[in-house]
Amino acid sequence: MKPTQSYTIFFSQRTGSTLLAKALESTGVAGVPREWMHFNDPDTTGLQEIEQKLKEGTTPNGVFGLKDSICFPQFDKWMTCFRKAYNLADDVPRPAVWESAFPNCKYIYMTRRNKVRLAVSWWRAIVSDEWHRGHGEKPSDVDISNEFNFDAINHLVAESVLREAAMEEFFVEGGITPMTIVYEDFIRNYEGTVLEILTYLGIATEGVVVAPPHFDPIADDIAEQWVQRFREERQNGWTNRAW
Repeated sequence: MKPTQSYTIFFSQRTGSTLLAKALESTGVAGVPREWMHFNDPDTTGLQEIEQKLKEGTTPNGVFGLKDSICFPQFDKWMTCFRKAYNLADDVPRPAVWESAFPNCKYIYMTRRNKVRLAVSWWRAIVSDEWHRGHGEKPSDVDISNEFNFDAINHLVAESVLREAAMEEFFVEGGITPMTIVYEDFIRNYEGTVLEILTYLGIATEGVVVAPPHFDPIADDIAEQWVQRFREERQNGWTNRAW
């Protein structure tokens, strides 16, 4: 079915977006929020393919959900794709283009306060290839104890900040005030956060069941050691320490 309402989760990596998406999907009333735009090539996608993804991501109550981490040049390519599919001029603002594809769209902005821990988590996932750990699954046995890389973590701190800047610019362009979900608060109030999102979306919460967390935490002693090591090396020689 075609959606009558949609929402987008804009996120930087390692902010709990997949955990949140699984939780929202589990309610059965909040669409199927996945990274639908990663399943197609924007250079060759047409209206028929877009409508197929809308169908796949919509629950019977007409709600469609998706998640996306703005990254260029892919985001610009999708803007071009949507302009072509919906016959929109080049001067139509990006949020209006987005909402032509995703009707009655509301926005959820996922962030994480501690960007160093975000970057360490990101780098740990890259070197271990363990991006998520299903509930009850055993930890990966890959030895990453010697994989600390200052330059890589420093890059990921900057990249996370720049991705969020791109999202904030998109919101300003459309006069959008998104619902902001902070990772550190979300993991402390998992079910409550999901119900608050449903209320924000105008979806009745009476009788809604939120499944337990689909994933277990991955952070470990190695991650904490890397956080503290990066913290020290990044501020080496500073007269006034920031942290």
